[in-house]
Amino acid sequence: MLERLIVTRLELQAAERAGITVDDQTLAKAIDNIAANNNLTLAQLRDAMEADGMSFSNFREKVRQEILLSRLRNQEVTSRISVTEQEIDNFLATEVGSASGRTEYHLYHIRIGTPEAATPDEIRRAREKATRVVQQLRAGADFAETAMTYSDGRQALEGGDLGWRKANELPTLFADLVENMDRGDISDPIESPSGFHIIKLDDYKGNEKTIVRQTHPRHILVTTNEITSDTDAETRLRQLRQRIENGEDFGNLARSHSNDQASAIKGGDLGWVSSGNLVPEFEQRMNQLQPGEISQPFRTQFGWHIVQVLERRDYDNTDAALRQRAAEAIRERKGTEATELWLRRLRDESYVEIRLGKEPS
Repeated sequence: MLERLIVTRLELQAAERAGITVDDQTLAKAIDNIAANNNLTLAQLRDAMEADGMSFSNFREKVRQEILLSRLRNQEVTSRISVTEQEIDNFLATEVGSASGRTEYHLYHIRIGTPEAATPDEIRRAREKATRVVQQLRAGADFAETAMTYSDGRQALEGGDLGWRKANELPTLFADLVENMDRGDISDPIESPSGFHIIKLDDYKGNEKTIVRQTHPRHILVTTNEITSDTDAETRLRQLRQRIENGEDFGNLARSHSNDQASAIKGGDLGWVSSGNLVPEFEQRMNQLQPGEISQPFRTQFGWHIVQVLERRDYDNTDAALRQRAAEAIRERKGTEATELWLRRLRDESYVEIRLGKEPS
């Protein structure tokens, strides 16, 4: 406990040297979020803490300190962490980040046992029995009842329910097989020295498809400056919009008139965009349009726009989402290690004088 207090004091001093502060508005918002997450109003949170004998003012300062330390660690450690594409590839290739992306499985199991040192005839009869059981299950027989009737497994009386198992905790016999099974699938008989196993994949976690709504827009941007006022920019775009409505090509006008040089050379084309890729004002106007429709002029922080929606689609973003989760996992792991090293260095480079007990009178 003493060492934790020392390290925290050192961090607070480092934050002060770095000029890091937490204003009252940020603190108030953080406390409001804490109250909301506990389904309480701010007054109810205060009353609950006081009922438990806790000082609300001390709580506020503790929250301020946590935000301060978080900002310090982000500045000194987290912001300097990078994750390469090769690291993501390596992570996804490991057991932790398996290609299937499935992290847990809920399985049911039936074992048709064979005696130790079973004869070929005993193995054949067990295989035939397991095959008949699989046929019954795939024809609609209840798995739990079938397990209680036929299974020699330890969970037979529980209907063969193995419960939830993490991917890296599954028997090797099942691990590769379940990666390619869908919910409700019944496996073929799986031979092992103890007999023949039948598994049903009831459910799994992870590897859910990430479907995102994407829009394909193009736009014309007119920026404002000392020469072009907001009124001038809006009027100019209204005229361009009218010309498009009269039959002129949007792309040609964007090449000639748009101040967004990156998209102007492509006729104003912004490509496929997902939610959050564009500034909120632009995205809001874009989302109100039907394919082929052109907006009225509107303003964002970049200037004045007109936007046309070309098409929309539901896009399977699963691979990108999986890579994003892998990157976050790697960054978190690196962050934990780097923070520990940084704190150790901060402690080692500091002079600390510990005074315990009362000062002599």
